[in-house]
Amino acid sequence: MSQPQGDPSDPLAKQYPQEPYQQPSNQPAPYQPSPYQQPYQQGYPVVPAVDPMTGAPLSDKSKIVAGILGIALGWAGAGRFYTGHTGMAIAQIAVTWLTCGFGGLWPLIDGIMILINGGTDAQGRRLRDS
Repeated sequence: MSQPQGDPSDPLAKQYPQEPYQQPSNQPAPYQPSPYQQPYQQGYPVVPAVDPMTGAPLSDKSKIVAGILGIALGWAGAGRFYTGHTGMAIAQIAVTWLTCGFGGLWPLIDGIMILINGGTDAQGRRLRDS
């Protein structure tokens, strides 16, 4: 048995000798930030897109994609699921289903309005034009 380290009068030191901690070589360092937490991607800083007129941040979602999804698959709430408005998407599905398809006009008009006027994502950021 190895000699206990520390105070020889301490009874716990005799039972539990303290050895210096050595990290196993097969495990990663205790803290390694995830690539999603780092402010850089491939060496370049991530700069959020802003509206040049107002300076407000822009969404990473496209108004063209949201509008086309709203027109083509609006009965399934696809345009609103895409923008992150899950409550409104479920409401569009429910109205379309409960009215035997006549409620499908709502997502159709909603998709057209998104194409014309734009819209926002779930965080309130304006949708991109492209």
